[in-house]
Amino acid sequence: MGVMNTTEPLDEKAIVAAAEKALADIAAIRGEVSKVIFGQEKVVQNTLFAILSGGHALLVGVPGLAKTKLVTTLGTVLGLDANRIQFTPDLMPSDILGSEVMDQDESGRRSFRFIKGPIFGQLLMADEINRASPRTQSALLQSMQEYHITVAGQRYDLPKPFHVLATQNPLEQEGTYPLPEAQLDRFLLQVDVDYPELAAERQILLDTTGTASAEARRMIEAERLIEIQGLIRQMPVSDKVVDAILSLVRSARPGHGNKLTDKNVAWGPGPRAGQSLMLTARARALYEGRLAPSLDDIYALAEPVLEHRMALTFAARAEGMSVRDVIAGLVEQAKS
Repeated sequence: MGVMNTTEPLDEKAIVAAAEKALADIAAIRGEVSKVIFGQEKVVQNTLFAILSGGHALLVGVPGLAKTKLVTTLGTVLGLDANRIQFTPDLMPSDILGSEVMDQDESGRRSFRFIKGPIFGQLLMADEINRASPRTQSALLQSMQEYHITVAGQRYDLPKPFHVLATQNPLEQEGTYPLPEAQLDRFLLQVDVDYPELAAERQILLDTTGTASAEARRMIEAERLIEIQGLIRQMPVSDKVVDAILSLVRSARPGHGNKLTDKNVAWGPGPRAGQSLMLTARARALYEGRLAPSLDDIYALAEPVLEHRMALTFAARAEGMSVRDVIAGLVEQAKS
């Protein structure tokens, strides 16, 4: 899945010590984010799981639910160099990647010079990614998988770590282009952003309409984030959990013997879904102070990992089924 790993293997004692230190850092990150983002604990958690796992996340929700604010806050708190691109129908690939310009020196000799685009940041916010044309959307494909881009045959490596947090409005609107399946698959998680609870919305009203507003502070550096990402990849996963991941992912594919899936699913998740579950389950375990993921981690992350990697048949959509319904059914089958 192209996620970076630059950490030396640790023994069990060292992993315990590193996990305790990481847990303290994660607690500080959570506390700082909660000063600015009210409610939405699950949204914040899932977005952090994606980043801690070294991957990308797609935030889906109607306008005004603090998706942009969450991304900018995480950039500050995690000590990342963050850039934001507002995707529009007239956006070109060069607006994201950068472009070559012709320079002329004092002797009159001409040469091309590459001017880097906003993709050269550690945290890229792709705002309303489905508003840009497929040609522009595809400019992100190579960077999200291989962590470098190619312009005019020249390779340019991206900074480490590199994360894309994209936002998308789920409403059917004019001038939007659905993301292709290959691009959706590159997002570790789909994070659904719902309306806040009553108490959280009350706090939003009181805290954001006065003269003073909370500002997030940097809690860790980018280098520390890379260390935590390396630690997560070294956390042990039991055969029981691995089998549960494989069973769940394979049950979501039509033609693999699951009646619920065969009836309702047109196409299912590929191997990246299993990789995503392996990584994010470890991140969730560490987030909650555990050294190894459990079956509960797999079932809790099934929806954000699988939702954007499956499509329903026309008949299932006509009956009012949703992908969430199918995933919930598969999780229930797995638990029983």
